[in-house]
Amino acid sequence: MSVMDLLEFLLEPMRYAFMVRALTASVVAAIVCGLLSCWLVLVGWSLMGDAVSHAVLPGVVLAYIAGVPFAVGAVIFGFLAVGLIGLVRDTSRVKEDAAIGIVFTTLFAFGLVLISVTPSNTDLNHIIFGNLLGVSQEELVQIAGLAALVFAALVLKRRDFTLYAFDPTHAYALGLSPRVLGATLLGLLALTSVVALQAVGVILVVAMLITPGATAYLLTDRFGRMLVIAPALSAICAVTGLYVSYYADTAPGATIVLAQGAAFTVVYLFAPRQGLIGSRLAAGRRRARGASAETPTEVAVESGS
Repeated sequence: MSVMDLLEFLLEPMRYAFMVRALTASVVAAIVCGLLSCWLVLVGWSLMGDAVSHAVLPGVVLAYIAGVPFAVGAVIFGFLAVGLIGLVRDTSRVKEDAAIGIVFTTLFAFGLVLISVTPSNTDLNHIIFGNLLGVSQEELVQIAGLAALVFAALVLKRRDFTLYAFDPTHAYALGLSPRVLGATLLGLLALTSVVALQAVGVILVVAMLITPGATAYLLTDRFGRMLVIAPALSAICAVTGLYVSYYADTAPGATIVLAQGAAFTVVYLFAPRQGLIGSRLAAGRRRARGASAETPTEVAVESGS
């Protein structure tokens, strides 16, 4: 492929305004989801991310009915879901994983019922499955605004959140409130779900909230590097997935998530230190270098004898 052919390949989709908006929205959502996913993976909140991302559905629909920003309903129902999970866990014999499953599926079903009975000029099913190619200028502004808010909060409080993730007891000893930090992360999770649901829908939001952080976790042992690798990799997958969906005529949100899954699979197999195959290849190379380093000594000993 010549340079001109490559440029034509890259510029062809960008001739359409809806593709430019879709690319912008997907990259913005991917970056903020990738950044937050680092803490979710570190804290072990994969199931909680799944619960909150699904539980915001009725909040978003009710916000639409009331004519208020989606973020308002999402945050309210995000905290409601967390509160209900804690209530069921603490006041019954049901364990946390079961409580999460009960609460998020019930709230998600409530959202589906609301969609089915809500008269609307807009197809609210796009909230479930995403409508990346239908993002309007106003929705793009909302996505960018919420993403900027979440990104700024995560960057400014990154040390506090990291300390809370690694050692809540130490954070408390330093005067920080683990409860407040946890609640703040959950609030940011709810806002991020609103940012991402426009791109990939409620069902696939959890993939964007977990996969980038999990992939970066296999590539480095340093959390600071994770905070760079995860959003960068997530953005690359967003661009790749959108281009593939354009030329292959597939659903863009699902294709973006598939790109992230493919990236995780490659890293899972071939990461130098943590990869299933890569770690064994690296160990084999180390053994080979060790054997070659011992050979001259053995020759010298034999010559001396």
